Amino acid sequence: MSSTVSVVRLDDYRQVAPRGAVDLLLRLGERLHGRSLVNISGSRYSGLTNEVLNRLVPILNDLGIDTSWDVTIGTGDFEAVTRTVARALAGTEQVVTDAMLARLREVCAENAQRLRLDADLVVVHDAAPLLLVESRTGSGRWLWGCYYDLSSPQPQLRPVAQRYDAVVFLDARFAAPLSVPRFVIYPSIDPLSERNRDMGRNEQATHLDRLRVPRDKPFLLQIGPFDRSHDPLGVINAYRLVRKHYDVRLVLAGPAPGSGGDVLAEVEEAASQDPDVLVILLPPDPQTEMNALERAATIVIYKPLSTGFGISVATAMWKGKPVVGSLAGGIPNQILSGVTGYTVETVEGAAFRIRHLLGNPELIGRMGAAGREHIRRNFLITRHLGDYLALLAMLTK
Repeated sequence: MSSTVSVVRLDDYRQVAPRGAVDLLLRLGERLHGRSLVNISGSRYSGLTNEVLNRLVPILNDLGIDTSWDVTIGTGDFEAVTRTVARALAGTEQVVTDAMLARLREVCAENAQRLRLDADLVVVHDAAPLLLVESRTGSGRWLWGCYYDLSSPQPQLRPVAQRYDAVVFLDARFAAPLSVPRFVIYPSIDPLSERNRDMGRNEQATHLDRLRVPRDKPFLLQIGPFDRSHDPLGVINAYRLVRKHYDVRLVLAGPAPGSGGDVLAEVEEAASQDPDVLVILLPPDPQTEMNALERAATIVIYKPLSTGFGISVATAMWKGKPVVGSLAGGIPNQILSGVTGYTVETVEGAAFRIRHLLGNPELIGRMGAAGREHIRRNFLITRHLGDYLALLAMLTK
């Protein structure tokens, strides 16, 4: 069952991509016309990979590259195994039994019978379809997109990765020593998506009113899960240090937490003591709301203790906001510290940088403009498309 994709044309990006980028992609497409590319992922409905594929698949087809996107199908026990394997791939100690691997192998083999796997290049995304490679036939090349920090995975999983012709990582620090070629392709954002499209002040005000965010003073913003790894309590502590010097508000927005591991109750308790700390539980698929919040914020904070690439930093920078972020995951690849924002290691460091920005309003504007241009040149989906085309050319000579 193929996923539904929304129709966007490459020409639509001319006004936002770097000058000449679209013409270069068109020329690359001409050279690769007629080649075939299959993407396989574990889900159609969520995840940054799926958002990007939703855009790339129709564009690649427009370029004359026969491109499809399918998903693996499994039962609840398969999904549980997939989650365990994903955590193990990320370096978290997990009990991955032979029975689990056998179940993963069984479901992937079943899916291989119905999926089209005869393309010039088969790109397998994430953990669920990982063992599809054991069913490969023909002369096509196989690429695994690994979206974890694989620098310290459990050893029984590494041989599977080496059955691919190449592996793509999100960050050089995430790459494991492998006997096959390794590539680094940063994630990207879609500037035309609902999360990132232009939004006027009146529309922003409408969404802020609905979320009950007053507009009477500057506000600091962190968007992310209410769990310890995203350190919302540390952000509150940084805000309290800033609040001693500047009259600002803190907005913490994120999805309603699942079972276990969250600190929402502690966050709400801290917020109850200060009317200028707002805790917002976002609705399902809150792309419009996040867009409005990021555009209205004065400074965006993204201070997780651990994360993947952390592409949410790029979404804020695209909106012209300086970001104060941690050194976790791929955040340092996005923030040019001192140019587009600051990377910090402590609560006190975050508070110091936020105070510095609030005390220099012209710096907020200058860093915001530099950040938007940095994202335009390095983290838009047009760059991602070019990386895809380069891999297709390199691996299917």
